[in-house]
Amino acid sequence: MSTQGSGHPFGIDFGGSGIKGAPVDLAKGDFAAERVRIDTPTPSTPTAVAKVFAELLGKFDDSNAPVGVTVPGIVKRGVVHSAANIDKHWIDEDADRLFTEATGRDVHVVNDADAAGLAEVRYGAAKGRRGLVIVTTLGTGIGSALVYDGVLVPNSELGHLEIHGHDAEKRAASSAREREDLSWKDWAGRLTKFYSQLEKLFSPELFVVGGGVSKKADKFLPLLDIHTEIIPAQLRNAAGIVGAAIYATESND
Repeated sequence: MSTQGSGHPFGIDFGGSGIKGAPVDLAKGDFAAERVRIDTPTPSTPTAVAKVFAELLGKFDDSNAPVGVTVPGIVKRGVVHSAANIDKHWIDEDADRLFTEATGRDVHVVNDADAAGLAEVRYGAAKGRRGLVIVTTLGTGIGSALVYDGVLVPNSELGHLEIHGHDAEKRAASSAREREDLSWKDWAGRLTKFYSQLEKLFSPELFVVGGGVSKKADKFLPLLDIHTEIIPAQLRNAAGIVGAAIYATESND
């Protein structure tokens, strides 16, 4: 049993291969105890995943603090409405209720990109920035979060914008660069089209770019031909857990 972090909100990052969790110190925006990872069950139905959440929380001290969970799907008032990369049983599942009952804790579910966006604005690359910040995660697809003056506008799904007859993420996600073996320059051209479209629609103050490829931001961000400031994310793998804990705390308030 961990003896740390019992009074802190807990964040769980639910992914295709692993479920990771830790208590979060919101004064620092960092883990209050060491993160624990458990393999995602197969099949990863909501009921099977709920058992893993209970097991994960059991590795830490008992606590009444709320729990936030990231889900790769659209979430409205705790109900999951899409499941592009997860088990189809998630669609229309009241995940807040299911996980609250399974764990005995107050659980709040949030879209994974939204959680990362909240974390970056509160503690990371966009800390202290006013106005509209758009956080995008470039990975298998393109996740997005709109945060205005620190307040999340959820479920933006900007990766599904249509550009030249294609879903933007099919052409401009990090997976597209790898699949088509694009040079950094060619990929930056596609990203320029994507971010230019976002500029036209939203006129943001700042773009923040997350996802694993953000570690190589120096290879492609300088090649983008856009007007808005664009910077790499800072929190990397911690963003989902930290953002989920923020979301759970504020949903409780």
